[in-house]
Amino acid sequence: MQLSHADQPNNPPPAFANTAFDVVAIAASAGGLKALSQVLSDLPTDFPAAVLVLQHLERTHPSLMAEILRRRISLPIKQTEEGDNLSPGQVYIAQPNYHVLVNSDGTLSLTQSSTVNFVRPSADVLFESLAKSYRDRAIAVVLTGTGKDGKQGVQAIAKMGGMVISQDQETAEHFGMPSSAIDTGIVNLILPLPEIAETLIRLVQEGGG
Repeated sequence: MQLSHADQPNNPPPAFANTAFDVVAIAASAGGLKALSQVLSDLPTDFPAAVLVLQHLERTHPSLMAEILRRRISLPIKQTEEGDNLSPGQVYIAQPNYHVLVNSDGTLSLTQSSTVNFVRPSADVLFESLAKSYRDRAIAVVLTGTGKDGKQGVQAIAKMGGMVISQDQETAEHFGMPSSAIDTGIVNLILPLPEIAETLIRLVQEGGG
């Protein structure tokens, strides 16, 4: 499958109403389900941005992650599908074994192109396409996980004027991914897990750092 037109520079999609940022993309790996559950369960039902969730999973088995999270959070959840339109207040869970690309028209594409940092889906792929499409109206969040996936992607988000948040070492079950993001020197906020959701609410509703 070819890469989507998210790779082509274009005007960003129309902004959602009453939001300073349109899309929040959250990436996690080892220890991620617990961390994601806490962040997502603390977001209100009227959260005005779309939320993309990427958790590294076993590529050869179907994922039950969306089903598990539905029991824990109030926001609507769906597993990503080709052509999904990003909508405010909707959570999209990346499928196993497919990279997720955010297109310049606000839709999603899925691809089984080569693994990045030995993983598919990759946070780098997601973040980089999000940066190209939503520019300064995107937030990237890096939670617990091993490895360095997301390091290149957060730099793309920052370069386009978006916000980057990393979980801190004290609350991260595995600090590899957050540490790699922090080492870039461009992370805007390094936060304990319990503070991430409230910060997202403030940023999305009010903007600012």
